[in-house]
Amino acid sequence: MHIIKAKFKCSSERISQVPKDALRDIAFIGRSNVGKSSLVNMLTGIKGLAKVSGTPGKTRLINHFSINDSWYLVDLPGYGYARVSKSTRGEFSKLITDYVLKCEKMHFLFVLVDSRLEPQKIDLHFIEMLGEHGVPFGIIFTKADKLSQAQLNRNVKNYRQRLSEQWEELPPMFVSSSEKGVGRDEILTFINECLDNC
Repeated sequence: MHIIKAKFKCSSERISQVPKDALRDIAFIGRSNVGKSSLVNMLTGIKGLAKVSGTPGKTRLINHFSINDSWYLVDLPGYGYARVSKSTRGEFSKLITDYVLKCEKMHFLFVLVDSRLEPQKIDLHFIEMLGEHGVPFGIIFTKADKLSQAQLNRNVKNYRQRLSEQWEELPPMFVSSSEKGVGRDEILTFINECLDNC
């Protein structure tokens, strides 16, 4: 897939505000500061399309970006950031769960996890919730450039083993680095197939 046009469409505080057209959503979510906005910019090839912040928990809204006038790339709020008040945070905020579980536009969800860390409980809980509700999703390991290839392979293998304890069939998995552009072609090809197969 070639992205020739990408532009910000809207921010939504609740799912009733998301675009009402027939274009499908490909959404991205993960813990705060996992690198969602950087990945959005890397995939679209437009630096600064999604606002990148060094402060975790900056994205508090559902942000829709129109891609090639044919689908939406959706940047969702990060979850589980401790500095946000408990009422704002929940484990997964109502905004996140409403969108992920109830928004009919959402076609596929990518869960971003930091490749440098061992499996985090909050990510595993979120993935478990997706499984319980039959939400189609894949996993993107971010920040791959911060590790040696051996460390990266070991961490991804550990993650696969941990998920295999609960899942008969593992979700699609991708390795990415927004700094180096790693994973861009594979992820965009997968999105293209997702949009075609429906």
